[in-house]
Amino acid sequence: MLRRTALLGILSALTAASIDIPEARLRMFRPLPPAVENPKNPITAEKIELGRMLFYENRLSKSHKFSCNSCHRLDQYGVDNEPVSEGHKGQRGDRNSPTVYNAALHFAQFWDGRAADVEEQAKGPVLNPVEMAMPDEKLVIATLKSMPEYVALFHKAFPDDRDPVTYDNVAKAIAAFERKLLTPSRWDRFLQGDRSALTDTEKQGFLKFVDSGCATCHMGVCVGGTMYQKLGLVEPYPGLKDEGRARVTKREEDRFFFKVPGLRNVEKTGPYFHDGSVQSLDEAVSLMARYELGRKLSPADVTSIVAWLKTLTGEIPQDYIRPPKLPPSTSRTPKPSESD
Repeated sequence: MLRRTALLGILSALTAASIDIPEARLRMFRPLPPAVENPKNPITAEKIELGRMLFYENRLSKSHKFSCNSCHRLDQYGVDNEPVSEGHKGQRGDRNSPTVYNAALHFAQFWDGRAADVEEQAKGPVLNPVEMAMPDEKLVIATLKSMPEYVALFHKAFPDDRDPVTYDNVAKAIAAFERKLLTPSRWDRFLQGDRSALTDTEKQGFLKFVDSGCATCHMGVCVGGTMYQKLGLVEPYPGLKDEGRARVTKREEDRFFFKVPGLRNVEKTGPYFHDGSVQSLDEAVSLMARYELGRKLSPADVTSIVAWLKTLTGEIPQDYIRPPKLPPSTSRTPKPSESD
């Protein structure tokens, strides 16, 4: 009886023992900051208020049907869960819409890095003929100036500008709002010292992630978003037609290079890859291991890694993203024609 009791005690102690992750394994990662500052575009409450409204504003599109939130649904972790998003007149692009959450921390924007920051990125979709399809900046500004409430909000957000309703300031306001679109998760609590924030199964998944080589590209605050990498680094990726960064640079050495996506909220932001061609997170992990690392992961390894990836699912800031009341149109507000 005593031997049995002692044995049960030993087994209980072993079961209770928590997996320890050496600090050296964590040095490549950082918790989220409260905001992502840009000295050239200081965040203010007035910019955030205006930027939130502009993010939800359908009248920034030619048809008055699309806003930033149409493709980057803030209540759906910043995506629409479509392979490629629907835009003007039902058109669809050829790249998956990445999440806007935590995106301000990335070293560049878009899959091909053609925008340096979220201020520059915010200018693109409004004038893109496949997306929001506004013909030029002039119509964007005329639309906003037709509504007195917007003019007043621009003056509050940019008090030093004599004529603050400009396309640059549209982008600055949206970007200021986006710079606080952050989703802290259990992973952040773990990095901040709460070692009970993750289960042993999840810790094992993290160690498998690192030991398999995934952290070679997926590191930093966003577990990615810090570099470009070739899709098909070790083995040619099948059926790849999109030339990636080479579209921007026109350089042969940039063919098939894409920005490494951040993995925060990856559990919620499928389908995956630049073209949204992969539906399952398990499959995405397996494919990356094969084509980027030259590894064949077992189903158990994939399950383990995915268990840790789910700890990157953060909290959506519900109050911050609540849809605002938008100004009413006036008789001067340009209206879409039937052909739009």
